[in-house]
Amino acid sequence: MLYGGSLKKNIAIGRRNDRVLSSICLYDASAIPGMMSQVTVYSTQNCPYCRMAKAFLDKHGVPYESIDVGADTEAARKMIDLSGQRGVPVIVVDNEVIVGFDSERLNALFGEPPTGDSYDVVIVGAGPAGLTAGVYCARKMLNTIIISENIGGQALESWAIENYMGYRMISGEDLMKKFEEQVRLFNIRLELDTVTTVAKDDGLFTVTTISGNTLKTKSVILAQGNRQKKLGIANEEQYLGRGLSICSTCDGPLYKGKKVAIVGGGNSALQTAVEMSDIAQSVSLIVRSTIRADPIYADMLKTRPNITVHTGTHVSSLHGEKFLSGITIKDDQSREQDISLDGVFIEIGWLPNTEMVENLVTLNEKKEIIVDINGRTNIPGIYAAGDITSVKSKQIVIACGDGAKAALEVFEYLLKTPSA
Repeated sequence: MLYGGSLKKNIAIGRRNDRVLSSICLYDASAIPGMMSQVTVYSTQNCPYCRMAKAFLDKHGVPYESIDVGADTEAARKMIDLSGQRGVPVIVVDNEVIVGFDSERLNALFGEPPTGDSYDVVIVGAGPAGLTAGVYCARKMLNTIIISENIGGQALESWAIENYMGYRMISGEDLMKKFEEQVRLFNIRLELDTVTTVAKDDGLFTVTTISGNTLKTKSVILAQGNRQKKLGIANEEQYLGRGLSICSTCDGPLYKGKKVAIVGGGNSALQTAVEMSDIAQSVSLIVRSTIRADPIYADMLKTRPNITVHTGTHVSSLHGEKFLSGITIKDDQSREQDISLDGVFIEIGWLPNTEMVENLVTLNEKKEIIVDINGRTNIPGIYAAGDITSVKSKQIVIACGDGAKAALEVFEYLLKTPSA
């Protein structure tokens, strides 16, 4: 039903962590006095971005209906019809369809007005490095806020983690839940938002977010991690969320019994291929050169008869009308092969999220933040930790240690510069 006798049509598309976000508004519900929004969240059981969306709504006291489209195929079809997307989460607010965890739009609908607060330290990012830094800052009684688009960061994408001490095997989502639970024990403000700029301002730093918040802080810890690389081929944007996915943990259940491909040859790609082989009818693993994953993952491939490995190949084109229906791969002899399928998961590496500070701190040729052994950047008062830095090894346990070091350095910096 349309209210007020007019139809408002707006379509806005944006990005968060290279996930397609869109908001389709069929009418302006805010113009109806006293109207309570009806909210439905279409999700899958292990989708970390779905959990972030629900956590945001819970925090702001917004009631909603949660529908697991990984378990309900009819609901999945309805979600795809509503959104035109084969990916989660999809959030329906009255007649507005929001695709992806769009913190900017959710803040506009349900968030609180900007506060302009001041802090001892602002931590950008809530992955292993940022959450660990938050705990250490809180233990030092620093007034701390963590700002991030999601809680868990890149670790959320891991189906299984087998090299984090204390756990023989644990999923990335479960491990990050434990991190979050520990952070919640302390007096730390945790905001789901996106930092757009960090600027130095008269001995302090000004941190601005996409939702309009402007915060003053004495110090900053940058721990916003990386985002996934894209294939870099024609029509890629057209198929994101329509058969092309960067989060198999989120979207994998929607491909039960279907044909999929995984692009990449590292640990993440092989993990995804093995996990999807339990869900999908068939899995094609597209590897540009040779498999470079740990032997344990390479051995797993041999036990999965529905996985076909194409080494020395890359995806040269994508095909399909509304949804992806096939790809063309090309080998190093320029020979091409067409593969009919329903979905492709990209696992070809990561790029650092440093655009917000590229004119403030020194970066290396990979656009990573250059730090010393204690996480200090070239700007006093700004520290960095985790995968966003020039530290060579990108491991959760190393990110945690670097987050702890950065927090301890912040504490020492604030002791020496109390008037900052």
